Amino acid sequence: MKLFIIYSLVLLIVITPAYGQLSDATGLINRLNIETSGHNFEVILTSNFDLIDYDFDKNKKQLILYFDSGLENNLGEIVIPSTLLNGDFTFFLNDQEFFPKIQSSERVHFITLEFSGIGSNVLSITGTEYLVGLDEIIANQNDSLDS
Repeated sequence: MKLFIIYSLVLLIVITPAYGQLSDATGLINRLNIETSGHNFEVILTSNFDLIDYDFDKNKKQLILYFDSGLENNLGEIVIPSTLLNGDFTFFLNDQEFFPKIQSSERVHFITLEFSGIGSNVLSITGTEYLVGLDEIIANQNDSLDS
């Protein structure tokens, strides 16, 4: 019986720290469906913070993410289709210029965010190019039938 109690205490001490580390590394996946100029795009955000809302402004070529964090050390990864935003990127986190790690291919931009702080945050991502290789689709005004 004593051996069982000692074994249980050892497991409790060994297992608890492993779960304590898990919360900082766990990723919440958010799929942002952006409809603009007749096209649909999917931006994927995987992070250890909660996405509250997002907005896309085609005129400014800008994606804005609103999120809350309950952790001091924040980590996020964003995948943006290069046909949606491309070129030179500018990032602002809470109105301060921010320099995340960016890896790009012909199809996507993979952006890694690492920052500190608990609470509400706003991240703006601005590109210099929009709808690369695509034409803007304008809805036909004569689609309705007159009787």
